[in-house]
Amino acid sequence: MFKLMMFLMLLCYHLTLEAATTTVFQYINANGSVTYSDQKPITKRYKTLHFTCFACEVNSSVNWHNIPLFHKKYQTEIVAASQSHQVSAALIRAVIHAESAFKANAISKKGAVGLMQLMPATAKQLGVEKPQQVAANINGGTLYLAKMLKRFNGNISLATAAYNSGPSTVEKYNGVPPYPETKAYVERVRILHQRYRL
Repeated sequence: MFKLMMFLMLLCYHLTLEAATTTVFQYINANGSVTYSDQKPITKRYKTLHFTCFACEVNSSVNWHNIPLFHKKYQTEIVAASQSHQVSAALIRAVIHAESAFKANAISKKGAVGLMQLMPATAKQLGVEKPQQVAANINGGTLYLAKMLKRFNGNISLATAAYNSGPSTVEKYNGVPPYPETKAYVERVRILHQRYRL
């Protein structure tokens, strides 16, 4: 974990503000330790980690009105979380799509992990012991989303803004914060939510 954190700190230091996505390869080296590199390893066994929030890139060229959807992926886990926390499956799918594009091994520049991009501190507060596991990540992210919906009286725009930039920021501005990233994120989640409901 320490090696990963050090690598992430160095990586973030070298990233420019314009960088939309950084790809990092994780693999086991010859002496058995976990290694991270921006160069694809020779070994056939490695994981590809993407450092980004899929819907947060302000200048994204993605057409959110016709990007392919994931209606069936992680169906069991999403339905279980939806029923457990009373959050629509369509909204859960929209947030997963916006956060990670349904990549279970996604890691953000800030250290958020998994499909719903849980920050380690948030995961701990929610009682999620293994946020990298699909079911735990979806359940934890949905629980947090449910808390944001309750906090903002069911207002999906405010709840998703809080999911992106934190509830205190939404309360500070008494609405969606004027950050370009958050405004883009909220709008894209809205589009995805509408499409997943059909």
